[in-house]
Amino acid sequence: MHEVDEIIGRRLASSVPLVARISQHIIAAGGKRLRPALLLMVCGALGYGGPHRCSLAAVVELIHTATLLHDDVVDASTLRRGRPTANETFGNPASVLVGDFLHTRSFQMMVEAGSMRIMEILSEATNVIAEGEVLQLMSMHDASLDEAGYLRVIRSKTAKLFEASARLGAVLAQSGPEIEDACAAYGQALGTAFQIIDDVLDYDGDAAEMGKNLGDDLREGKSTLPLIAAMERGSPGQALIVRQAIEQGSTERLAEIVGIVRTTGALEVTRAAAFSEARRAMAAAEQLPPNAHSKALLELAAQLLTRRT
Repeated sequence: MHEVDEIIGRRLASSVPLVARISQHIIAAGGKRLRPALLLMVCGALGYGGPHRCSLAAVVELIHTATLLHDDVVDASTLRRGRPTANETFGNPASVLVGDFLHTRSFQMMVEAGSMRIMEILSEATNVIAEGEVLQLMSMHDASLDEAGYLRVIRSKTAKLFEASARLGAVLAQSGPEIEDACAAYGQALGTAFQIIDDVLDYDGDAAEMGKNLGDDLREGKSTLPLIAAMERGSPGQALIVRQAIEQGSTERLAEIVGIVRTTGALEVTRAAAFSEARRAMAAAEQLPPNAHSKALLELAAQLLTRRT
């Protein structure tokens, strides 16, 4: 991971000062680096130790960072990882354009691997992520979104890059189709569980721990699984309160809505959905050779269920 960070630092160099400044602002904020770590762990589990693993791990982190820049502009977010967002600090136009720079730099880097298969995986992933962003935009303030629609959004918007990261590890290791598909299934399930738990924490977390403003999803009109479950399980009056808040993008009754989410058992329903995805990830990881890296993949899936940040 140190090598990955060094590659990212080198490849963010630009003769345009603002590009480098905003890029460094985002990277310096830290983050979990889950996607590059996932790629590296899959490579380790399958016995690949070549140089492309670090450069492609850097690529997936740059793609992820570009989506964060664009996400924060679309969502008008002001806080990420406990720091002001780039759009809050530098403005929307600069954030969007630097997000474009990160995307194009990542494509420059993936070409260097000299593999059409790798380019196919990453280009398809970025396309699906963009579709996921549009799907989410279309579902904003839509209180009729059901669990299937919610899962379609997060599997496109969030889980797809996890899936691509894990698949890339298998491709680098020149694994057969069955192992490649198992790695992709692990990544998709892990990414889905990660996002579901993230949505739980918007109603059961702490702003200081999370590094973001609680209630942001509601303010943006996002119908996430805790809210979907609360409307299904609550009384007609409770469902109406939640529905109106989603449709209006209002946090005026946030405390009341948090209470509804908690008392209706919506958090338990949502955590159960995350547990199901984590179990799916673990079943996929069990198809890999038994070693320290595959054990770490199993532990990562299990630890997602207890995350607080």
